[in-house]
Amino acid sequence: MAKEMIIEKSVSINKSTNEVFAFLKETKNQDKFSVWNMKDPNMKKNYSGIDGTKGFVYSWDSTDKNVGAGSQEITNINEGSRIDYTMNFIRPMKNIATARFVVNKIDENTTSVSWIFQSPTKFPMSLFSPIFKKILGKQLDQSLQNLKALLEKK
Repeated sequence: MAKEMIIEKSVSINKSTNEVFAFLKETKNQDKFSVWNMKDPNMKKNYSGIDGTKGFVYSWDSTDKNVGAGSQEITNINEGSRIDYTMNFIRPMKNIATARFVVNKIDENTTSVSWIFQSPTKFPMSLFSPIFKKILGKQLDQSLQNLKALLEKK
C-alpha cells in the first residue's frame, strides 16, 4: 500500500487570476466554500496572525465527528499562483497533512484552481486509502464547485 495519499481536484472559474487568488489567499473565505467549514456553523474557530500571510493559523473545534478539531497554517505563498498549508488534525484521527491551492491563468477572464491534499498513510490505515481518496475527492470537488459558483456570482 502507498505510504502517502495524494488527492488533486481542479475547477475552471470565469474570473481573472488576480480576483481568484485574492479570494483564496484569505483563509477565512474558506467558510464560504469549503464543505468542512460549512458543515458545522457552531464550531469554535480561532485565528492567529494576519490572514493571507505566511504564518497565519486557523484552528477549529467541532462536536461534529465529520469536522473534528485541528489547525491549518499558511506555510508559503507565491503571490498569484500558489498557497501552501500544513494541516494538523487532532480528531477524529490524529494526522499531519499538507494542502495547497495552485492557481493558473487560462485567459484574461478564466482561471484554473487546483486543490491538492497530501497525507502520509500508515498501516493499517493505508488499507483504507482508496476509500478515503474517494470520499475526500468528492468533498474537494464539491468545495471547488462551491468556490466557482460563489466567485462567478460576484
